[in-house]
Amino acid sequence: MQKIRAAVIGVGYLGRFHAQKYAQAAGCELVAVSDARQDALEKVAAEVGARAVADYRELLGVVDAVSVVTPTPTHFAIARDFLAAGAHVLVEKPITDTLAEARELIQLAARSKRILQVGHLERFNAAILAAEPHLRSPRFVECHRLAPYRERGTDVNVVLDLMIHDIDIVQTIVGAPITAIDAVGTPVFSDEIDIANARIRFANGCVANATASRVSLKTERKLRIFEDDAYLSLDLQQKIFTLIRKRDPALAPGPLPVTIEEQNLDQGDALKAEIESFLDCIRTGRAPVVSGEAGFMALETAMRITAQVTQSLAERAAQAGTGSEVKSNGKG
Repeated sequence: MQKIRAAVIGVGYLGRFHAQKYAQAAGCELVAVSDARQDALEKVAAEVGARAVADYRELLGVVDAVSVVTPTPTHFAIARDFLAAGAHVLVEKPITDTLAEARELIQLAARSKRILQVGHLERFNAAILAAEPHLRSPRFVECHRLAPYRERGTDVNVVLDLMIHDIDIVQTIVGAPITAIDAVGTPVFSDEIDIANARIRFANGCVANATASRVSLKTERKLRIFEDDAYLSLDLQQKIFTLIRKRDPALAPGPLPVTIEEQNLDQGDALKAEIESFLDCIRTGRAPVVSGEAGFMALETAMRITAQVTQSLAERAAQAGTGSEVKSNGKG
């Protein structure tokens, strides 16, 4: 089979890694990398042995597949242009800035019969993959995703930056519509929301509690899933999966009414797996692990959470302003 001609649009911190994986992938030729920042562009192009292109539009009709690893506000236009030119697209999360843009990309990909995959990398995490065969009917899910503060990524709030990973995972494993969301959060170091918590209720009775922070002293990515007869603990950072399941005393007598299984998993390479899966979808025509529709659903929930937090912050600010005004009038 002819090699897939690929390009990476945006070669910042994450885009550089995308370029490396394409350059190493079997049955793929990394034709070019593109970025408006000349220094970063030339450095990565030399590193992976690809052509350096400042304007991505020069690659329309030239490549078969692209990764779009640019700031979120630019995702839509770039992905749209490549889909319209007949290329398959892997776009980093969140899929786009708005739901209307995401919907348009999904429709364009369907019309042009091209793969549209969204870069929710945690779907390829070894702990998630190990847990999948054991998931039956989650009743309660708890997520903690904590990280130290970094300037990179603060162009979006913590819900769209970090929590959206867990939103995607939870919606996938629960598989039911959302009936209610209760969310709180606040800015700390940036002008955007830096820490947030959301309690999400699903139509099948499952409840998920998700916390995301980018102002923590440590990095933590943990997921706990409670079922009627089991408890699954996933450490997505250390790649540890623990399964505690109720046992039949008659079949396996013992001091505890449960069996405990812990797996220390290989760290793996989730980005390599994600890109190889994308390339395999192009070759076989199968649906991507994280489709445009899945990216749309995660974005929709993240935006609902963001809107609720923003509204509560505005109400709190208004109340604080009213309190100050009352005091200044001598009536407080």
